[in-house]
Amino acid sequence: MTEEKPGKPTVEKKPREVKRTSESTVFIGRKPVMNYVVACLTFFNSGEKNISVKARGRSISTAVDTVELLRRAFAKDLVLKKIAIGTEEMEGEEGRKRNVSTIEINMSRP
Repeated sequence: MTEEKPGKPTVEKKPREVKRTSESTVFIGRKPVMNYVVACLTFFNSGEKNISVKARGRSISTAVDTVELLRRAFAKDLVLKKIAIGTEEMEGEEGRKRNVSTIEINMSRP
């Protein structure tokens, strides 16, 4: 589609392309649960088929709440593919090492 106006150069408008990765990730932090639910729904509505939700430490419960709210209220056809739990070793105050729990929940929508 081109626009032509007298005295102005011809401008060609191209549709915007959304770059898609093989899997989109939502990192869970301290925000309210609904913020993460909306982020997941935005990924699904933009055409993503697979989404990963990741959290560490105290944010794990928020990640689980996010996925459960998605499954029960917004995306009833949601399929949980994989739930991976683990531990990361981090350096805390005064140089001491400590373990922090992690979770990654992979889900897809047909």
